[in-house]
Order: sequence, then C-alpha cells, then structure tokens
Amino acid sequence: MSRVVLISCGSYDTDEVRRAVDRGLALLGGASSFVRGGERLLLKPNLLVADPPEKCVTTHPSVFRAVAEQFIAAGARVSYGDSPSIGSTAGAARKAGLQEVADELGIAAADFKTPVEVFFEKGVQNRKFTVAAAVREHDVIVSLPKLKTHAFEKYTGCVKNQFGCIPGVRKGEYHIKLPDAEQFAQMLVDLNNLVHPALYIMDGVTAMEGNGPRGGKPRQMNLLLFSTDPIALDATVCRLIDIDPRYVPTVVRGHESGAGTWREEEIELAGEDFHSFRQPAFDIERKPLKVYRASGVMRFAGNRLVPKPVIDGERCVACGQCVALCPTSPKSVDWVDGDTARPPEHRYATCIRCYCCQEICPEGAISLKKPLIRRLLRI
Repeated sequence: MSRVVLISCGSYDTDEVRRAVDRGLALLGGASSFVRGGERLLLKPNLLVADPPEKCVTTHPSVFRAVAEQFIAAGARVSYGDSPSIGSTAGAARKAGLQEVADELGIAAADFKTPVEVFFEKGVQNRKFTVAAAVREHDVIVSLPKLKTHAFEKYTGCVKNQFGCIPGVRKGEYHIKLPDAEQFAQMLVDLNNLVHPALYIMDGVTAMEGNGPRGGKPRQMNLLLFSTDPIALDATVCRLIDIDPRYVPTVVRGHESGAGTWREEEIELAGEDFHSFRQPAFDIERKPLKVYRASGVMRFAGNRLVPKPVIDGERCVACGQCVALCPTSPKSVDWVDGDTARPPEHRYATCIRCYCCQEICPEGAISLKKPLIRRLLRI
C-alpha cells in the first residue's frame, strides 16, 4: 500500500502551515525518517517563472519555510533550487518569495545552472539525461510541487515538478524530440525515477485551475498532501478534482514504469477526510487525451485535430517571452516582419503543439482552441 496524507490548511499563515506540515510529516514517520544528521538535502520547489506568490504559479514561501525548518531541525544540511522556464533561478526565487526565506534560515542556493550528463539504465524510454549538478550533489531530495492544471499533460504535480531539474533552455530540446504528450510523459517519468525524490509535499492550499500552469485562476483547496509515492499522490489529486487518473499521461506511464500506483485499492489515505477536499467543479479538461503523431501526413492531419495555441491580441503586451521560449527552428511563434510592438503570430504548419508559449505567457493571453472539426464532432 502507498500512503497519501491529506492535511487541512486554510491559509498561508506561517504558524498554520507549520502545524499542517508537522502533522503531515508525523504521519509518514517524521522528518528524521527521511534524512540523517549531516546529510545534504535538496528542496526542489516549483519555480516555473519569476511570479509573486499571489499569482499561484510557484510553491508558496510559507510551505517552503515550514518544510525547510523541519529538515533543518532533523540535522540536514539544506539547500534549494529549480531551473525556471525562462530567466534565472535567483530571479525566480526572489520574486516568488523563497530567497527571502532561504536567507533567513541560512539555506544556500544549489547549482541548477551547471549541466551534468547522466546515464540512467533503468529508463524505459530515456536512458541519458543532462541534469543540473545539484541533483547529483545531494544525498536526499524532497520535491515541493504546486497543484495546477497543465495544457500539455492536463495536470502538473509530483512527476512534472522534476522537469525543473533539466537546466535552462535544454528543456526545450525535449519538446522537439518528444512532441506528443504520451512520449513526453514517459520522459518525465524516467527523469523522476532518476532524480528519485524521497518525499513529495504538494502545495494545494491555493491551487491553479483553467489555463495553467501560469495563466489560470486560483482555486482555494485548503490542502497540503504528503507521500513517498508520486503516482499515488497525483492520482489522489485527480480524484479530488474529479478527473480520471487514467487520463493523465504521467500517472499512467508512472504506474506502468513502477514509479508508484494509481489504483485506489492500493492507496491508503491518512490524515483528514478525503471527501471534505473534493472539488468536482475544478476547471480542468476531463476528456481522454488525444495523441496525434507529428510526421508527414499525420502532422498535416494532426495540426487540424490538435488544439492550437491562440494569442488574444487585447491581452498580449508584446513581451516576447513566447517567442524566446519557442523551441522550433524557425520559430513557430514570432514577430510579424520583426515588429516587436505588435503581438506575435503563430505559424501552425511548423508548430509542434508543445504549448511552451501558453505555459510561459505572463498575461494569460495565450489559450488553447479546439479546431473546428473537433468542435463539430464534439471530440
């Protein structure tokens, strides 16, 4: 049985979060059961981009603080870090409020800039990764994901959080090599198995629904979740927000790869009543994922069946982040005639539907639109 602990936490008040984290860890044996005195422990929060805590994009600093304090008290040498989609780790940590906490607690920033090549013989699809040096420099890793929707994988939680262990722009290379969600999910599972966090603590006090993982809306969930099994925790969240776990690629591939279990009868729920946290109206795409292989005729057909990213010209501020992050060459979203004062435009013939542009847009100006044929057929 895999244990998933659910603990109520109604706000980000520092003392309330401390009490919730203390209770959650106690139900898994306490912080000292995961680390020995003197061991190097890495906290891996979600620092997707440099956004303030109230935007609900990143792991909240109160959660980060409470977890860090527990492991410092257990005698660990704690550091932290992540590789954001754009910009520096320091910039993202500063804007998200984590650097201030780290400075107060004397927590050093880990090296998420230096790339290290690693061969992973247990990988199902991917046996070679270039990861941040921090991953190899620590004895124990604790993952601190944020509960959010995700356009490409439906949901981003425990498994997806480890994608930040790929340094810098190298993340875009995986979108090029693995342009469909199923292949990409298997890569994420292989990466998660390589990084192998000892514990996952999810910030679901305020989650993100709708146009996630950056442009969605906050949804109060009043919840922190704890588990050593990332698949069980992600599957439990799926059930809380009323989506079949089998429709989330990282959950299915993770179960098949032995990273954990999604089966309800194999998951022991501890802490507080599961049903008190259910959010059946949570805004997330609940239909099964449609996968279209992007090559030749299938790319032509797929580009007419797969939802496409669309820019809302009224909301777009022409910041250019979508252009900078687009992984294709030439760019599939780019300025029109080099005019950086107007919203960029998509070239759908070359677009691989990785949705990096939608993920990174700071104004939530890029959303996904179903093609006409799918709207007519209601698929």
